[in-house]
Amino acid sequence: MKNWSTDVEKLKDDPDKYAIWKLEQMVNFGLDGEKLPSIELRKYWSELKLDPDKKKYLGRLLYE
Repeated sequence: MKNWSTDVEKLKDDPDKYAIWKLEQMVNFGLDGEKLPSIELRKYWSELKLDPDKKKYLGRLLYE
């Protein structure tokens, strides 16, 4: 995943913020061949800022 608008090295100093940012990027802009880690999705679910329809769909996949 390539991102030109975020200082990823600085973001990596806070593992939780980095994980949330990476999950949001993967969901919103594509996986680039990676798989979404369901454990991390569940861990940070309440903190993820996603499109409501995408979040609803992912929630059904994760929790049903």
